[in-house]
Amino acid sequence: MPESEMPTTRTRVVREPDRGVYDREEAYRILDEGFLCHVGFAVEGQPFVIPTSYGRKDANLYIHGSAASRMLRQMKDGVPVCVTVTLLDGLVLARSIFNHSMNYRSVVILGKATLVDDPVQKLEVLRVLSEHMLPGRWDEVRQPNERELKATSVLRVPIEEFSAKVRTGPPIDDAEDYAFPTWAGVIPLETRAGEPVTDPRLATGCPVPAYAQSYSRSRS
Repeated sequence: MPESEMPTTRTRVVREPDRGVYDREEAYRILDEGFLCHVGFAVEGQPFVIPTSYGRKDANLYIHGSAASRMLRQMKDGVPVCVTVTLLDGLVLARSIFNHSMNYRSVVILGKATLVDDPVQKLEVLRVLSEHMLPGRWDEVRQPNERELKATSVLRVPIEEFSAKVRTGPPIDDAEDYAFPTWAGVIPLETRAGEPVTDPRLATGCPVPAYAQSYSRSRS
């Protein structure tokens, strides 16, 4: 595939290598459907893994948070990070407990985060983060003021060293277990939006916007 890339020794999938995916466009599809990542980094030998929202534009992943947070204070100096995103698609029930599994799509990105400090770029990245989570919302809300921008840090992680891992399909049992008399199959799982709940202090006459009424994480 033209967009596939050679994995590095750090990103090559070793366990279940047949599930490894190195296609950049497939990795982008996974990243664009998710909205929660886990960022791993170390401070003086102590590992930390922090969940946070993110956004993607072209070949860069962006995260943000309080300028006072431990994660962002460390990462802005170029501390190596590992960013993971996982979408859970189903529970896979085999005939043997050993072969139970899950259907999933995941991406791992290794790299160094850099601080986005240019005011114009920073505001644009915040727009990217907002539009990634809820397209259409940015243009309808109050924009960040100077105090809020100062209190917020935005970091860029290049999507250069990465890999994806995907499992789909039914359970895979040992040959002798296929005759075992128990149900086997997949329980599909998905992230589904419910009906929007209006803020009781909302001004009269504000309708629920279309992007909230038909919200979906699917990017297909």
